[in-house]
Amino acid sequence: MRAVLPRPGRAIPHRAHKILGRGGHALGRPPPCRGKSVRRALTLAALGLCALAGCSSTTTGRASPSEQAGRPASSAPNSPAAEEVPGPGVPKVPSPLDATRLKQNPCESLTSAQITDLLGDNPRVKPEPHGAGGPGCGWFAQAQVAVVFPDINNLGLTSFYRAKDRIYRFFLALAPVDGYPAVAYGEDDNRASRGECDIAVGISDRETVVVSIRQSPAHQGEKDPCDSARDVAQKVLGNLRGGH
Repeated sequence: MRAVLPRPGRAIPHRAHKILGRGGHALGRPPPCRGKSVRRALTLAALGLCALAGCSSTTTGRASPSEQAGRPASSAPNSPAAEEVPGPGVPKVPSPLDATRLKQNPCESLTSAQITDLLGDNPRVKPEPHGAGGPGCGWFAQAQVAVVFPDINNLGLTSFYRAKDRIYRFFLALAPVDGYPAVAYGEDDNRASRGECDIAVGISDRETVVVSIRQSPAHQGEKDPCDSARDVAQKVLGNLRGGH
């Protein structure tokens, strides 16, 4: 995620403050051309996820993401499904969730009432059912939230743990979300500087759901962005279990 010049927007109702710290941006501040901002934000999130699976091939003089993650492309297994998960040091998911329904309709990951509670009335919605990193949806107002179901490999949280200190210089194991293991990750720790946090929650040993948030500059520091992302993830997990 990269910073873009902000523009005024709708104030967040008081009930949203406890979730997003009185304001938030998940994937970037809305620039004058907001449609492009939404696409760019979700594309950046997808590219970050693609790095986990070596989405690009090796070129002369440049290491592929799989090599950056400490695994040479030539030695990668033919199929991630052949690898044993969870990997060393990766917590096991005790009760797998079936994400099929929300993968098919990612904008149903959060209900209308939940979005209003988080972002206020009438946020922009950007569905990405065929996103490069997996099906996802972004909601954009003064606060911004995105939910993505990565489909780049079949390794779940193991991919994120492998990328620690290589692709993701910022990596933090979080308290489980409703019993499901979670990590915060990123190329850099942008919590204090930008009010950003991306978290991945294991919903099975081979699948994750990613939640991204970005707080508004006016209200950064009122709440840890990763705590806000955990709050959103808790809502998504509730909806996965049929709590609409």
